[in-house]
Amino acid sequence: MRFAPRKDLLTLEELYRLATTFVELGARKIRITGGEPLVRQNIVWLLEQLGQLPLLEELVLTTNGSQLDKLAAPIRAAGVSRLNISLDSLNPSRFKEMTRVGDLHKVLSGIDAARQQDFHKIKINSVIMRNHNDDEIVPLAQFAVDNGLDISYIEEMPLGTIENHRRDIRFYSSDEVRDTLASKFSLLATEDTTAGPSRYYRIQGTQTRIGFISPYSHNFCDSCNRVRLTAQGRLLLCLGQEYSVDLREVLRGPEGAAGLFRRISQGMAIKPHGHEFNRDQQFALQRHMNVTGG
Repeated sequence: MRFAPRKDLLTLEELYRLATTFVELGARKIRITGGEPLVRQNIVWLLEQLGQLPLLEELVLTTNGSQLDKLAAPIRAAGVSRLNISLDSLNPSRFKEMTRVGDLHKVLSGIDAARQQDFHKIKINSVIMRNHNDDEIVPLAQFAVDNGLDISYIEEMPLGTIENHRRDIRFYSSDEVRDTLASKFSLLATEDTTAGPSRYYRIQGTQTRIGFISPYSHNFCDSCNRVRLTAQGRLLLCLGQEYSVDLREVLRGPEGAAGLFRRISQGMAIKPHGHEFNRDQQFALQRHMNVTGG
């Protein structure tokens, strides 16, 4: 894996300045994601600053869970209200294979640490692939129930070239996941929403919600109002397209706040109507999620 030069990355102060600008323009929810955001030095400082923005209604963080055993309490104190934790397997050897370096025990310890804090919601995100981890659909849901968590099942997105499997062969639709879960649990459709792409069901007799994020089988582009700011200052207007605006250039230039307002507004005006994912393609974009950052 190749890392970008430090000079190309936005500083925490620059990230805070951009976040402030977005909030002034009307954004009311910020999600810190990655890559893995909790490995960034002094990340808690940034979360503290964001948590104090008076107009911000919700600060959310997506993590692989590897740092939560020591950071769950500080990030909750900083103002993070909801956590999303990536967890694709409960099998230690499979987990390490899928993540390349991940330690399942450490992640589970991190989830336990997070559960000791008063986060409004903690949700597991699981990408399901056929003949790879589809045998864990029910165990992952049962893990969520046993620990008082929500869980979302995500169809794999075709971002970046991969060599270890064919996406068209490994594809497992949200409808198939739901049918598998229905063989074990009673699922009740809900009107719940987090202003995101998930369609939610509740497992009868529990507080656990099951979400389905379905970029292929149930396209959600018509309701998408999200953009992503990368660690290098690119404003990505859709994860499934290359449309982007360079905010680092403006941030480090002489234009000031007015220039940022103008460039962000110009970007939002060209936000595409949707992605063009096609299951017959091996990949839609060369950009991997781990270099997308955000």
